Amino acid sequence: YFSSLGQSVHKRNPSQCKLAGVTLLSPLGEIQVTGCENGVHCIQLQEDATPAERTGVASFACVVCKGQEDMTAPLKECTDWLHAYFCDPGTTEKLPFPAFHHPIFHEATFTRQVLQTLLRDVKFGETVSYKHLAEMAGNSKAVRAVGGAMRKNPVPLIVPCHRVISNNGNIDCKAVPQPKLCSRFCHVL
Repeated sequence: YFSSLGQSVHKRNPSQCKLAGVTLLSPLGEIQVTGCENGVHCIQLQEDATPAERTGVASFACVVCKGQEDMTAPLKECTDWLHAYFCDPGTTEKLPFPAFHHPIFHEATFTRQVLQTLLRDVKFGETVSYKHLAEMAGNSKAVRAVGGAMRKNPVPLIVPCHRVISNNGNIDCKAVPQPKLCSRFCHVL
């Protein structure tokens, strides 16, 4: 193990993993989460996502609709975290992050540094510009590289790429298939 992003990440080569998947129905439509016994590999918002409607009193729902029987411990932690994110966002800070086991978290790259910094330093309800995140990650001239890191983020929502905004304050959501959908829901989450 080595510590990254505040949790354990296994050194086993992720390409050798036996992957399992789970699908959740969420306010953003279907979310596919894949991973192995060592950690979450990716979270994908489906391109044809249709957001659920929210009533004035009912909270958003986020429930597992496929894959419950094959769920590994890290997938269970991830689905619990996503459920809290949509249904009771204030509780996410109290929950552990699931272990991540995507290759990007095993490489000593600026992308990994940016994702670590974003997860560690940009709190719930906060936003940060690409420029400021580049500075926070240790390279003030790497604004475009931060944008590239957002596009490569394998675990959107948990590593909150939707909180990274342009210098003019516009929401950009580079890591999701439907940026407008993301920006409508996630602008402060």
